[in-house]
Formats: sequence, C-alpha cells, structure tokens
Amino acid sequence: MQQQSHIRKAQSCATDAQQAAQEFHAGVAQPDMALVVFFCSSEYDLDVLADEMQRLFAGVQVVGCTTAGEIGPAGCREHSLTGASFAASHFSAVSGHLEHLQQFDADTGQAFAQGLLQELHALAPHSDTDNGFALLLVDGLSRREEPVTRTFQRALGKLPLIGGSAGDAMQFVKTHVYWQGRFCSDSAILVLLTSRLPLRIFKTQNFVTTEQRLVVTEADAPSRVVREINGLPASQEYARMLGIDARDLDSARFAAWPLVLTIGGTTYVRAIQKANPDGSLTFFCAIENGLVLRLAQGADLLQNLEQTFARIRAEIGPPLLVLGCDCMGRKLEIAQSPDKQRIDEVLLQHNTVGFNTYGEQFRGVHVNQTLVGVAIGPQALETNDA
Repeated sequence: MQQQSHIRKAQSCATDAQQAAQEFHAGVAQPDMALVVFFCSSEYDLDVLADEMQRLFAGVQVVGCTTAGEIGPAGCREHSLTGASFAASHFSAVSGHLEHLQQFDADTGQAFAQGLLQELHALAPHSDTDNGFALLLVDGLSRREEPVTRTFQRALGKLPLIGGSAGDAMQFVKTHVYWQGRFCSDSAILVLLTSRLPLRIFKTQNFVTTEQRLVVTEADAPSRVVREINGLPASQEYARMLGIDARDLDSARFAAWPLVLTIGGTTYVRAIQKANPDGSLTFFCAIENGLVLRLAQGADLLQNLEQTFARIRAEIGPPLLVLGCDCMGRKLEIAQSPDKQRIDEVLLQHNTVGFNTYGEQFRGVHVNQTLVGVAIGPQALETNDA
C-alpha cells in the first residue's frame, strides 16, 4: 500500500553506511520536509553515515541516535537504519542540541526547553500544544536522564515528553545522538512537534508485581550501583529471591524478573543492567539508599501489546505511524518468547518505527522495561480558522 504523502517511513538493512543512508533517503524523501527522525545501529561507520546523511538531507532538520536494535518496515532488526519523514503541510517541528550533560543544571535545561517552546510558537502561532509532543533522544550512558527529563517536562508544561536513551548494540561503551551532521555523546536532542493529525502518547509495560520486598541498604546513586539489598550483597539477595545461584544471573533473567518502585500508586520499573564481580548490581535507572522495591514477573507481552494498540485504534483510528522507544529488556524477553513472530507482526501492522533503548522517558520520569511512544492518526483535526 502506498504511504501517505505526509509521513514516509523506511528501513535499510545494508551493512555499508553509505548505502544504508542512500536507501533510507530514497524511502523517506519528500518535498518540504519539516523533520526527519532516524535510528541506526552503532556498528555502522558513524563518521561515514553522518557525512552521507548530511549530504543527502541538506537543508532538512534531521535528528537521530544509535540503538540496541531497530524497529521499522523490515521488522525488528539489528544493524539497520530506520526512521520517518514528516511533511511541513501537516507538521511543525523545532529541535535543539544540549551538550555537556555531565555538567547539566536545571536552570540551563529549563532555559533550553523554554527557548524551543518559544521557537515552536513563533513557527506555528496557531498550533495547539494539546496536539503535540516532545521527543527526547539522549546519551544512554550519560546517567543524566532523570534530571534532564524532569527539567524538560517542567519547562514544557502541558506538552508531553516521550523519549529513549541511545544504545550501542548492548556493548555499553559509547552511545550517540545525531545533530547537524555529526554524532555526539554526553548530549541530548529535544524535538518539539505539533500536527494537524490526531496524536496519542502512550506507555505500556507487561509485568505483575509480587509480594517479595527488597530494601536498598547500600547504594552509590551517581553510578546507579546497588551494593546491598536487605543488608546482604545485592546480587546474592536478588538471586536468592529467584531461587538461583548468583553466578547464573544474566540479562535474560534481569529482563524476566525486573524490580519495581511504586510512586503515587503508579509502578515504575528499575531494571538491572548487569551483575558486577564484587557482588553489586548496576541499574539502568537512578537508585538510592532506602528505596523499597518489589520483585516483578513478566506477564503476557503479546496480549499487553495488542490491548495497547486496540485502545489507540479506538481513539484515533489505525495509526499512520507509531514512533516507539522500546526497552532492550523487552527485546531480550521477546527473543525468548514463542510469540516473537506475532509480536513483530503486530508492530508492523501498526506502522511502528523506533528503536530498542537503554531507558525510556515518559512525561517527567525516566523508566525501564517499557514501550513508550506516540501514535499518529489518519484524520486531520478540525480547525476554527476563519
């Protein structure tokens, strides 16, 4: 079926960076593009890819990031380049690049986000922020997602923020965001977008909370390392609750048995990245002394996904595009699931384009083990223009 002219999506599985960029460009190029968003494997030659993207999309606003896996028209893949373009006839977008996240402070972050909001209002003075969103792409190894997300959402007010932390194919060495022809680390990209089309942001996660309670009794918050849980070495106590030896802890078990924090009746996953040789655990989210966590068990991911998309269809119709940020922990879980093929089909059926992340952002909170995103519907909203 031919794509709607105002949104075009594509995915190249070419292993050569220059070829991948050319194939991607051929798939998404359209007249008068307001924005191009892309997600790419960190295994590409990023210098070559950056140069070719800048050449092909000269004069176009382009943002992107590296991933722990890509989602697009070719399915859930690794070592690919995927994304979408948005026509200026139906979308208005502004974007900015914030460097030096290690020195991030709230005043600078608030001024940055508010400046972009003023740019959007100047570009589209009649736009309605109720039908817009902010997209955050952030260095996934910066460990600064919590203050950045919280500050940006506070500055943006009613405009809801979603986003994802860039990955590097689960090497955990260096992640990148793309801005104005180059890939950068220790950086964040913020995009503000409004549309004539209906939008719905969403967050979904598939787990049930157990009664097993864990108290963080020793943690190094800046490094997201927990040394003790319930007064015992963290990996040993976590493994005991799973009924296994600490030596058998791995990424698949972390994905299947995440820990959750409850705030105001809402549960947020605090996913484990790795077990360390000294018996500590490194997390993907902020963690500190005194936090009370509960062990959670993964539920039916396919059913949860189908229910989520059913709600979206009921609200805005079959989506032209779902821009999704899906946790790498979910990717690991799906890889072991007998429903893997069907899950891929559901994502394809709903025109999902996105990436596997090292963390997700939803409104003002940095989370794990979730799928967050925005769905864009097919019908233009009515306006009151004279």
